[in-house]
Amino acid sequence: DVQLQAFGGGLVQAGGSLRLSCSASRLIFDDYAVGWFRQAPGKEREGVASISPDDGSTYYRNSVKGRFTVSSDNAANMVYLQMDSLKPEDTAIYYCGALQRRWRLTLPINRVDYWGKGTLVTVSS
Repeated sequence: DVQLQAFGGGLVQAGGSLRLSCSASRLIFDDYAVGWFRQAPGKEREGVASISPDDGSTYYRNSVKGRFTVSSDNAANMVYLQMDSLKPEDTAIYYCGALQRRWRLTLPINRVDYWGKGTLVTVSS
């Protein structure tokens, strides 16, 4: 049974930090990359960052480079997104998703095989 679940969202002031967590089935860690995605009100869902748990390679969209850090704890089947220097435009529902590793640098929404339930991040100005 393949499952993902994102949690850890909340309300934070601009400039603050949050760490999101994603629990995933063992199958995902063995065979997929895990991406973080977000959907702001009135906007399309977009890829934010990804990690391949097998080798630790990561990817970030330009707007979060230097502020967000994705990591994994393979023994615990967990993926994390550390978000620092948060901005109001980071406000969104954040999701983790599993996709084939060849898509990890582009994070196309339609290539995500498994989605977890999202968690809301609100950044106040």
